[in-house]
Amino acid sequence: MSKGHVAIAIDGPAASGKSTLARELSQRFGLIMVNSGAMYRAVTWKIIQLGIDPADEASVIEALGKMDLHCGVENLESTIRIDGQDPGEELRSEAVNLAVSAVSAIPEVRRRLVELQRGYLDFADVVMEGRDIGTVVFPDTPFKIYVDADATVREERRVVAGEIDAVAERDRQDSGRATAPLRIADGAAILDTSGHTIETGVAEAIRLLREQGLELGK
Repeated sequence: MSKGHVAIAIDGPAASGKSTLARELSQRFGLIMVNSGAMYRAVTWKIIQLGIDPADEASVIEALGKMDLHCGVENLESTIRIDGQDPGEELRSEAVNLAVSAVSAIPEVRRRLVELQRGYLDFADVVMEGRDIGTVVFPDTPFKIYVDADATVREERRVVAGEIDAVAERDRQDSGRATAPLRIADGAAILDTSGHTIETGVAEAIRLLREQGLELGK
């Protein structure tokens, strides 16, 4: 870990509950919550704004090299601005939902964003959620949880959240990409949130992290 700071890695597929879990841990224990997915969505949003086909890898890489990416923190949560712009609610737009897997699969995109993600650990303890946090971003952290849930439950959660992409397709794309595919990290504890409320899921996560040797407060 960098400068004595701690990283908690929370990985899992779409709508598994990893974002909610990471946010709850952040608020309870004063950790910086980093949503790595928002970074990929922000780059995807910018690519769409530029009129670039997300499947055109060479054009995406060229545009990425010209982007000014600024990562910050607000109310214990990570923020990202591209060329001075905050994408805001556009990160969850239909266009971004449909294109983010293609952009995220490009190795150069992942390399640049992983560098920014690791940078948070230079100044704070973090809980970071995504799909390759325990396998790629912080493979050496002993504090790893892989969050999962039944596909039907996850599909229902996506509908409630207003998302239109099917979890089965997202799972196929995320698990099948050549670079940093979604998988369970070595040493990760598995947390199935299918039958959990937010409160019981967080309690179980805290128990698992303590088993892994993490000293948490209250």
